[in-house]
Amino acid sequence: MIFRNARLIFPDGIREGLEIVTQHGKIADIRQQTKAPANDVVDVDGNYLAPGFVDLHVHGAIGRDTMEASAEAFRAICDYHSSGGTTSLLLTTATAPIDAIVDVLKAVRDCRSTIPQIAGVHIEGPFISKAKCGAQRGEFIQDPSPVAVRQLVEHADVIKRVTIAPELSGALEAMENFHTRKISVSGGHSDAWDEDARAAFDHGMRSVTHTFNCMSSARRRGVYRVGGLLEFALSEPQISCELIADGHHVSATLMKMLYRAKGAGGICLVTDATAGAGLPNGSRFSLFGTDCVVEGGVCLLADRSALAGSASRMIDLIRTSVHDVDLPLHEAITMATENPARAIGLETKGRLAVGTDADFVVLSSDLQILRTFTGGEEIWSE
Repeated sequence: MIFRNARLIFPDGIREGLEIVTQHGKIADIRQQTKAPANDVVDVDGNYLAPGFVDLHVHGAIGRDTMEASAEAFRAICDYHSSGGTTSLLLTTATAPIDAIVDVLKAVRDCRSTIPQIAGVHIEGPFISKAKCGAQRGEFIQDPSPVAVRQLVEHADVIKRVTIAPELSGALEAMENFHTRKISVSGGHSDAWDEDARAAFDHGMRSVTHTFNCMSSARRRGVYRVGGLLEFALSEPQISCELIADGHHVSATLMKMLYRAKGAGGICLVTDATAGAGLPNGSRFSLFGTDCVVEGGVCLLADRSALAGSASRMIDLIRTSVHDVDLPLHEAITMATENPARAIGLETKGRLAVGTDADFVVLSSDLQILRTFTGGEEIWSE
């Protein structure tokens, strides 16, 4: 198959006059555009062609939740997010009993070969701080005991990312355990001091979860002011920062500050979408037993006391990054493709390069998703 008449989006800019040849679900060639006739040509009609988006943090959509642990729910979530350009995602758990999380891991293992968008699972909770739990259920929060960690690492082939609060008892040992199994370790939902974050880094933490949200920042300890997980993440070049750029979780000024600190290469856009994504305003839904509502384009606890994830797709974050944060389009795309793919070791995703998967998004000039492809097969169109 040949993709022609496209403006290709690469990490260093946008190029015209090239075409992409795909074969067996992979990019076989990127070459100067030809006029040679071919049986299978996709005419992009002058629109943008980007790598498929990679979302590290997706709880749900259209009333369905990862914690349902069913192929039907997983497929509905993936289908919805493909309309926003996402071709790979991590189904993300909520703070829950370990047995319920293991049920999700088993269900993902059983069906991931038939749902190509599933890249694995992100374990978010129960190893988090009660002081920074956000919309997570406090009664299920626990320290990462050796027994609990052992139950999870039995499914290390499915887990791609785990969020842990570095200050918890047993956190450093757990982080090292996950890291040695090539699972991305992310600090988050944390009340950590600077030295806790540094110790976590020394034990394998290379990311932080939804930067600025449910995260400790600079405060006084005695007469001295000490940084938290936020300042450590901003100052450490090897730390990759998740960002929910939906215009609700983080203000434009804070997003610009993060961009100035980390550059485009240090940020991964994530939706943190919950089951309210895709539902109309006023809709009620559950986040593993917690009552929530969609209001004003974002998800809230039913009592409106806290955010409960986003109602966004990845394309919505890219628009916000371009329009509100003034980022160049190719950099916003990199934050939704190459960076997250690299963060979890997806070597064949997130880039337009020979040998990578033929996962593509066709975007209009006003950043509307027109078509989405996985492995060269169209999975969504306008």
